Amino acid sequence: MIKLNYTFKNPELLDLALTQSGANAQCNNERLEFVGDRVLGLAVAGLLYDMFPSESEGELARRHAMLVSTETLAHVAAILGVDKCVRHGHITAGRNQHIFADATEAVFGAIFIDGGFDAACKVIVDIWRDLAAADVIAPKDAKTALQELVQKSDGGALPVYEYLEPVGASHSPVFNVRVSAMGHTATACGASKKAASTAAAEELLKILAISGQGI
Repeated sequence: MIKLNYTFKNPELLDLALTQSGANAQCNNERLEFVGDRVLGLAVAGLLYDMFPSESEGELARRHAMLVSTETLAHVAAILGVDKCVRHGHITAGRNQHIFADATEAVFGAIFIDGGFDAACKVIVDIWRDLAAADVIAPKDAKTALQELVQKSDGGALPVYEYLEPVGASHSPVFNVRVSAMGHTATACGASKKAASTAAAEELLKILAISGQGI
């Protein structure tokens, strides 16, 4: 059961939002996800504008990127119970967070179609207000944090990213990325090159911290 502070006038929209393309190739949540992604982005942007009046565009953008990331959406999916209710096909390694995140966006898209932007925005803001308040200082994404650390510590050098061959089915590949800097290397996978490179940067930051080279 989805824990939503919203009652659908058309419950079939929620059913559709929870149906992944792997479960039904013709009737699935992809169109609702497309809408929900935009609704979520605007709702969170408005929330951040109100909550952090003294921050610059760049600081707001970093907060926004973190709050609408796959990782955050997968976390929200667990809070709402979306991860227990989504109907999906076979999930390959590295795809589960992506599927749960997409379904969560589709749920917000369904609310928008069913009740309009104000209704969807209220649901989103109620969930995201505490998430946004958890970080007093605007975060840096892992790739930016790694780049700044390496440039400061390694004579202006940059991390080197290697995009390895993807694995898995052609319709749902898992991307692998290796990043090297300051004599260390880390490899990670993800549902997209961006997700994989971010995960690799996060792993390398952990390695550098353990080695005493991190911030």
